[in-house]
Amino acid sequence: MKERIISVDIFRGLTIALMILVNTPGTWEYVFPPLRHADWHGYTPTDLVFPFFLFIVGTSIVFAYRNKEPNAATYRKISIRTLKLIGLGLFLGAFTLSFPFVKDFAEIRFPGVLQRIGVVFFFAAVLYLNANWKALLGICVAILVGYWIWLGFVPFDGAAPTFERAPNNWANYIDLQVFGTHMYKDDYDPEGLLSTFPSIASSLLGIFTGLILLSKRPKKEVLLLALGAAMVVLGYLWDLAFPINKALWSSSFVLVTAGWANIVLALIYYLTDVKGIQFGSIFKYTGANAITVYFLSSFITKIFYSVEVADGMSLHGWLYEKIFVHSFLSGEMSSLLYGLAVVSFYLLLAWWMYRRKIFIKV
Repeated sequence: MKERIISVDIFRGLTIALMILVNTPGTWEYVFPPLRHADWHGYTPTDLVFPFFLFIVGTSIVFAYRNKEPNAATYRKISIRTLKLIGLGLFLGAFTLSFPFVKDFAEIRFPGVLQRIGVVFFFAAVLYLNANWKALLGICVAILVGYWIWLGFVPFDGAAPTFERAPNNWANYIDLQVFGTHMYKDDYDPEGLLSTFPSIASSLLGIFTGLILLSKRPKKEVLLLALGAAMVVLGYLWDLAFPINKALWSSSFVLVTAGWANIVLALIYYLTDVKGIQFGSIFKYTGANAITVYFLSSFITKIFYSVEVADGMSLHGWLYEKIFVHSFLSGEMSSLLYGLAVVSFYLLLAWWMYRRKIFIKV
């Protein structure tokens, strides 16, 4: 019987809840600063959410594949799951309510959150099955250092490269050449091609945490806290040469976000798995159907923005204006309350699915 570590499920579900919250404010005009992404360099609490999920993908790989052999059957399952994730992401990027329910080809975004999760899962799972922890550490270091060298030191058409949002930024340039108009912005994509390599390192760091959690060593939470603090410090030191940046998924960003992930997970692990304190079960239910809940939230949000009701207002806008906007509330608070209501709905949906033993494997 597989050992179950409750904190991992809670962490995964909490991350999904936060992903939904930051993606569905009442209006983008009024959002509290911590719930916005950093403009370019630096990070906010919102910028921690996606790397937290990739981190826990790595941790979950350890639990799911620790007794699996690297054979054709295993690779087939990994490949199928990868293709499902990429397919769901492309569907979200292409879907529209207007017949024939597909956007004009030039408007379809190819990269995306689910696409990146699928690619990262594939490489992290394959590497875990074929390498010991020392080799994985070497690969992780090679990715992070190699990415820094490429973006910071490889000449760009004979000129110096840059970490800024500019044409001579290698990550932005490659995305533009490969994806063209199929990007989030005209000049870059936060889930772009080159920045996917360091995002794999985010998942590899999660694998190390999974190995620690499955080990027999005592005081695992102390080790995770220490590793987390060390990575945050190292990330801030690296920030001096390679700025912390989510859009680029810079190497310093990888270390800082994985460090905070270890710290948060260590605290949850200590409270739930060590002390046996019962809390966060609603997030555990969400973690059991994490991808399903995230996909549904993204899909339904697209529909709410597309369906027009009274006076040409979208269903999303109508609900927000009629229920959450009041003179005694600030714009930011009204917008946050709408987001919290959306999150509450999906938490309840996850609870309902869990109680009825509905687990949709993606």
